[in-house]
Amino acid sequence: MKVVVEIVDSKEKEEAVIKATELTDSVKNAVDLLENGQKSIPVLENGNTMLCKTSSIYYIESVDKKTYIYTKDGCYETKYRLYELDEMLGNLYCRCSKAMIINLRKIKNVRSEIGGRLFATLLNDEKVVISRSYVKAIKERLDI
Repeated sequence: MKVVVEIVDSKEKEEAVIKATELTDSVKNAVDLLENGQKSIPVLENGNTMLCKTSSIYYIESVDKKTYIYTKDGCYETKYRLYELDEMLGNLYCRCSKAMIINLRKIKNVRSEIGGRLFATLLNDEKVVISRSYVKAIKERLDI
């Protein structure tokens, strides 16, 4: 694929144009990568609302009907439900269990486990269990 980069003189003139014969997973990933660098999700920290860039998310977990976003810097609560975030985040994020969404770009390695599960080690060395019912989708997305 040919890539063309043109330097412009202002932020208002910045744009990305993708020309493709079909909308493949690679094209969708490129679009998500370009868009998700800009997206933010409102989160709560010590009673204050702040914006968390989606590109900094390692994983999202639902515990006791509350949703938490984990980044390198910490853990934040959000008002969104897991299914809403799953729809918002796009192809670079994937459900890895009933209560968790993982950022595929933050996976350092995966290891198969007896019983069909996978263990993913993230870039921050945290370990995440990928349930059997989500293993196939994760393997397809990671191309393994």
